Amino acid sequence: MERWFCDEVLPLEASLTRYLRRNWRTAEQVMDIRQDIYEAALNGGRQDLPANTAGFVFTIARNILINRSKLERIVQFEQFADLESLDQGVDLSATDRHLDARDALRRAQDGIDRLPPRCREVVRLRKIEGLTAREAAARMGVGVDTIERQLVLGIRAMADTMLGGTGRIRRGADNRLGKARSR
Repeated sequence: MERWFCDEVLPLEASLTRYLRRNWRTAEQVMDIRQDIYEAALNGGRQDLPANTAGFVFTIARNILINRSKLERIVQFEQFADLESLDQGVDLSATDRHLDARDALRRAQDGIDRLPPRCREVVRLRKIEGLTAREAAARMGVGVDTIERQLVLGIRAMADTMLGGTGRIRRGADNRLGKARSR
């Protein structure tokens, strides 16, 4: 399943991001939505790997956008609700989600920490600071193709770490083998 995610889902990132930017009005939320899509794809992939990964991922994206849009409409009505009538009890599901989010964040940080310095810097610039490939390349003094290659390797290694693997960067024969299988 890890190989499926790294070889088939992660390469869709650029087109998925473009899709989200076209269809969601708040640019600052696009990366969060994309992570929600990845989480849903991972959960769905655990049950059964889809025959058409791109269709599967973009269907998840569409459904998440629809759900978020509905939720935003509901939130607007809640502004007028009588706040005194709300139950002030602890929401255990929110607590569980908070703990799950902290665990995911810890695993992501662990994945970043395990990356080689150059790869870590590329992931930081592109995914945390939000620089374009061209901006990151200029800052690091390397070519755009190097940034893109390092980003793919870094994200794959991070995903491997987050899924319980070693987080090692796989180059050469491993990548050629994965490409040969996906053809």
